[in-house]
Amino acid sequence: MANPKKRVPDNVPGDFFVDSTCIDCDACRQIAPAVFGEAPDTSFVHTQPVSGSDRRLALRALLACPTGSIGSLGDDDPKPVMKDFPLLVVEPVYYCGYNSPKSYGGNSYFIRHAAGNWLIDSPKFVTPLLKQLEALGGIAHIFLTHRDDVADAQRFAEHFGSRRVIHRDELSSQPGAEVVLEGDGPWTLAPGFLAIPTPGHTKGHCVLLYQDRFLFTGDHLAWDREAQKLSASEDYCWYSWPEQAESMDRLAAYPFEWVLPGHGQNVHLAADEMGRHLRRLAKAMRERSKV
Repeated sequence: MANPKKRVPDNVPGDFFVDSTCIDCDACRQIAPAVFGEAPDTSFVHTQPVSGSDRRLALRALLACPTGSIGSLGDDDPKPVMKDFPLLVVEPVYYCGYNSPKSYGGNSYFIRHAAGNWLIDSPKFVTPLLKQLEALGGIAHIFLTHRDDVADAQRFAEHFGSRRVIHRDELSSQPGAEVVLEGDGPWTLAPGFLAIPTPGHTKGHCVLLYQDRFLFTGDHLAWDREAQKLSASEDYCWYSWPEQAESMDRLAAYPFEWVLPGHGQNVHLAADEMGRHLRRLAKAMRERSKV
């Protein structure tokens, strides 16, 4: 639970607050940007929620926070809000919430599918979310973009009898995975589901393209809210920035409208506009790689 005695100084006065255990994962700023803002190395409450809808968004952020760093001194009951997760992005894609500290607060997603539901990367293994996922038909497949964001994937797989999919070069993080991607890909996992290799952030990093519309990007690609453009992080590139630049260039050959990242802001753009953003980013990354 968040500790009001550890409030970060940037919080405005009021019921909701962020304490000093915040790891600056950005989840609260994605869920409730009207309430939470960004200071150096932490989130904070920049505007206290007043309306019922804003308070509900703040409670969603409280529940999603991986480190329990958001608190409220008000009389809001978070229990009804637990049923909001997984939270619909756009049919049939949901954001799971309950971000895990094991993946540094990475986002996880759920796809509702008639032939078996999919989980992309892993949230916390918690009872409220399990009940909601069970009501939606469980999980048949778990796609893991890379080693950093596996979190509680094994527990979800054991609970639902799911098949975990991961690249060979990331297998040490999930040695019992049922489906191991070999070589350079891409790999058709099921009709409409294409795994695309994107080495760079890690050696075996992959993204998942669904219906040529939704791209689940792990730590490869996100949307920069301030600059209003696609972005990648050289600071958090653990394997090879030049290879990540090449991966980004190859990814531009695929059409998609949604970027749904493990870390950072999602975005929906027309496919041609998305392609232009992606090509500009790939060019900028290649130029930085030459420096």
